[in-house]
Amino acid sequence: MNNLIYVILIGGVSGWLAGLIKSGYGFGLIGNIVVGIVGAFVGNWLFGKLGVSVGSGLINTIFTSVVGALFVLFIIGLFKR
Repeated sequence: MNNLIYVILIGGVSGWLAGLIKSGYGFGLIGNIVVGIVGAFVGNWLFGKLGVSVGSGLINTIFTSVVGALFVLFIIGLFKR
């Protein structure tokens, strides 16, 4: 249960940050949480394929999630047009 809350919090923060960085692409609280959670998986996959490591801990998790969420928002923007 604690891991689920942790994932939702990190997903919410990273989705919110990605929405701020890429202004105009926010999807509300629930949408940002979903984008952040999906972005976390995408970011971990993408960084793993590229062999990039930013460090460890909470900052790394948030950074990876935000980059992944930005990528997801980019893909959503391509289909939204």
